[in-house]
Amino acid sequence: MRPRDDQQEALKLRAAEEGRSMHAIVLQATDRYLEQEADRHEARRLGAKYAVRHADLLRRLGE
Repeated sequence: MRPRDDQQEALKLRAAEEGRSMHAIVLQATDRYLEQEADRHEARRLGAKYAVRHADLLRRLGE
């Protein structure tokens, strides 16, 4: 999949402004996305774990 023309142009301008390659910017963005998604996944996993573990307490707090 290729970026849209407007995305390509914005990326090209940003790379020139930062003195970096477009490739380097895309790799950094990919790394950030993967890290954020891993964090979200871990937060959901832990939330589900503790919701089950403390279901009675959570139910009582909701009353």
